[in-house]
Amino acid sequence: QVQLVESGGGLVQPGGSLRLSCAASGFTFSTYTMGWFRQAPGKEREFVAARRWSGGYTYYADFVKGRFTISSDNAKKTVYLQMNSLRLEDTAVYYCAAQLYGDATIRGKYDYWGQGTQVTVSS
Repeated sequence: QVQLVESGGGLVQPGGSLRLSCAASGFTFSTYTMGWFRQAPGKEREFVAARRWSGGYTYYADFVKGRFTISSDNAKKTVYLQMNSLRLEDTAVYYCAAQLYGDATIRGKYDYWGQGTQVTVSS
């Protein structure tokens, strides 16, 4: 049974940092592309970052470049999203996802999804 379990969300002030974690099980983690998406109230779920298993290539949405970093630990079957310099507009539910093939930035190309973790940026 495939499971993706996110953790690490919470309330943080603007300019602060959080690190999200996503623990994976039930599939061969090291062969999947792992991605992070987010969904703010009233908005569509959008791509944030992804890390492709082959070559370790990483992809970022323009609005997080230089602030967020995606990484993974294959031994722990965990993917991380380090978020720095957080802004009010980063408030959203953040989802972890896994993809075997396809465009890593396209939501519909992901095979498995976690339940999400809430990130709230507020003063």
